[in-house]
This record gives sequence, C-alpha cells and structure tokens, in this order.
Amino acid sequence: MASITVRIDEDVKKQAESLFHKLGFNISGVINSLFRQAIKEQAIPFPVKTAKEIKYDEYFNEYNMKRLEHSIAQADAGQLIVKTMAELRAMENE
Repeated sequence: MASITVRIDEDVKKQAESLFHKLGFNISGVINSLFRQAIKEQAIPFPVKTAKEIKYDEYFNEYNMKRLEHSIAQADAGQLIVKTMAELRAMENE
C-alpha cells in the first residue's frame, strides 16, 4: 500500500469528510475509487472544462450582465445607489 500527501484547504477537507461520511466513505476510499475509475476509463472520470467552455448559471445571463456593467459604470462615476432589501426584492420581479 502506498501513501500520498495532498495539500488542501481545511474547510474543503472538512466539507468533503462530512459528505463522504454521510455516503459511507472516508477520504482514502473516495480517492482510491477515483484513481481506479480513472485507470478504467483512461480519463478523469468527470467533465473537465477550460474557462472558455464553462457555461455560467442563469444569474450571468445577458440581461444581468448588462445591469451589472451599468452599475459598475455608475459606481465609477460616483453615482452610488442605495437600495433597501424590499426595493431589491421588487427589482427581482422586473
């Protein structure tokens, strides 16, 4: 049996351990399964995409991006807008 040392963010490790525990696994078992599946498929066994291939979720649609660009331009011009939560919720439905 061989050992591997991996550096990973502490919070990511804790979240992964919690998830794997709920699924009945430990980190070693999941990594072992990942390696075996990669060998079997001769590939990484999940989609890997470049930044250009990533499709952003609906939040980043054309309409929202235009509003964001407009808001950034206003902020750059010193025209900051203050909204209450109620006003922001009302804007959600526009």
